[in-house]
Amino acid sequence: MTHTIVNPADETVVTTVAAASIEDADAAIARAARAQREWAAVAPADRARVLRRFADAVDGAVEELARIEVRNSGHPIGQARWEAGHVRDVLEYYSAAPERLFGRQIPVAGGLDVTFQEPLGVVGVITPWNFPMTIASWGFAPALAAGNAVVLKPAEWTPLTSLRLAELGLEAGVPEGLFQVIPGRGSVVGERFITNETVRKIVFTGSTEVGKHIMAGCADQVKRVTLELGGKSANIVFADADLEKAAATAPYGVFENAGQDCCARSRILVERSVYERFMELLEPAVQGVRVGDPMDEATEMGPLVSAPHLDRVRSFVPDDADVAFRGAAPAGPGYWFAPTVLTPARDARTAREEIFGPVVSVFPFDDEADAVRFANASEYGLSGSIFTRDLSRGIRVARAVESGNLSVNSHSSVRYATPFGGFKQSGLGRELGPDAPLAFTETKNVFLAVDPATPVE
Repeated sequence: MTHTIVNPADETVVTTVAAASIEDADAAIARAARAQREWAAVAPADRARVLRRFADAVDGAVEELARIEVRNSGHPIGQARWEAGHVRDVLEYYSAAPERLFGRQIPVAGGLDVTFQEPLGVVGVITPWNFPMTIASWGFAPALAAGNAVVLKPAEWTPLTSLRLAELGLEAGVPEGLFQVIPGRGSVVGERFITNETVRKIVFTGSTEVGKHIMAGCADQVKRVTLELGGKSANIVFADADLEKAAATAPYGVFENAGQDCCARSRILVERSVYERFMELLEPAVQGVRVGDPMDEATEMGPLVSAPHLDRVRSFVPDDADVAFRGAAPAGPGYWFAPTVLTPARDARTAREEIFGPVVSVFPFDDEADAVRFANASEYGLSGSIFTRDLSRGIRVARAVESGNLSVNSHSSVRYATPFGGFKQSGLGRELGPDAPLAFTETKNVFLAVDPATPVE
């Protein structure tokens, strides 16, 4: 079986990719298990050296990877270059981890107590189609650093950069079988990650619905999971904020990657006293977003990833009843959808469900308590922003909003040096940051009895 890869910007065929079978998945997992046993025995400094060489190989292929992502995913070339550079940076960051997986010496009576961080074994990583190579690196880099093997299943629509990363790893000296990419259907390869007992952990980024299925399946073997799921994040703008800055940056908090981002601030909450002024400032900002050819250096937003996803996004805006204004998008071939601003009721479908497209809803709020209450009125809790000149309010609201990643006066969500993950149904566990490799280890405790000293006469 094969899957046809289509360029989202012009609907031309890029290539076809063979889809793995259950037997292929089992063979890859078996190879990974053999490679992992040898990798775990490699000295930490030598494991670190391999990861640095992998990072160097990615650095030398940034432009190649970016252009692959443009054709496969429709990402603007500038964004795609950043993504490839991010993979390099994540590998460099975690190349320091093998020599810093410290255990502890715990004071106890009668001897010496020490802990070790032992690798889990084989890790299955299942990645989404919205940020294929960056999110892949969040799983494979810390897992490899901690002494594990990784078998990665990319999304069917966007496997190409992950396949190239696996090749670059081999070229850089990553042992054969240690890091494998096997494209295929989630119902085949992904399910086999769940049922194959050699896979000791699954890292999944995707929809909450599928995440729940994976979590339930892993329960049978008490298999570890890290889940990064959906979001419906709030961008809260208080009356004392720099409204010009808040309005100018709001489009980029939701329309980056055509809104195909779990962290997208797809609900903008504006204090009622400045609501009309904010909307006046927001309209030209939205209409100024440059939507077009992903290979154009000036493009800020490309197409949606596929025809089925375009149909899904369209279903949230069946008519213009709640449309305040729109930006522009190309006509003709490609999966284009113009940036769209809605003003729905708080209980509308567009206010509650994750659209995963360039659609944002704007709501007025009355006071701080009302803003926090509405921001938290969601099953999700992944990200969000708070715009205010009052530092105390910024801290207060950040502590009150039930979200894993918040920014005050910016839309920052992801830094490889800081932890990332969600509250509620936005996920389980954390990725990135200094502690990520620990999530791919077991803590082993060892007590060494010490004979009491012989009394000196």
